[in-house]
Amino acid sequence: MKLVSLQKLLKVLSFMFYMENKNVGWLIIGISALIVGIILLFNNAMKKIIDSGCTMMHDEGFCPAYATINQQTYLSLSIVGILVIIGIFLIFSKPKEKIVIRRVKDREVKRILNTNELSSDEKKVLGLVQSNKAIFQSDLIEKTSLGKAKMTRIIDRLEGKGFVERKRRGMTNIVVLKD
Repeated sequence: MKLVSLQKLLKVLSFMFYMENKNVGWLIIGISALIVGIILLFNNAMKKIIDSGCTMMHDEGFCPAYATINQQTYLSLSIVGILVIIGIFLIFSKPKEKIVIRRVKDREVKRILNTNELSSDEKKVLGLVQSNKAIFQSDLIEKTSLGKAKMTRIIDRLEGKGFVERKRRGMTNIVVLKD
């Protein structure tokens, strides 16, 4: 019974901290505070061990092991300081979701086609390409009842104006809207 409730608690916590910079930052700062406590406890324990184990006073009246303990403590605290800086940076940084949403909105901008200068045949061909997204040139000839030479000239003009693009596929061409 306790295992099931623990799993539910872990699921809730995982949703709370799922990919949000602010929550990850607070988590890193909390872990850093815990590490500082462990460092200080370890430092005090080591000093007590040295006090009881080092009976001989060395140069300048203290055991050289104290210098080693101090160096290790300062190194550990500086690493924790770096973690705290990273945590603060994450708390005050912008979440990535907004950036992704903005990029998707930028891509959704559709190009408006100005078809005022096009002839009726060109508009008909362009309409078929727009409705099908990609269509074989032979299918365009069949649906519009235009000849091969005339269809080639129409597609050439539409390509020149930047409306469509012709791609070679084997012995035929596929006409697609230009991005």
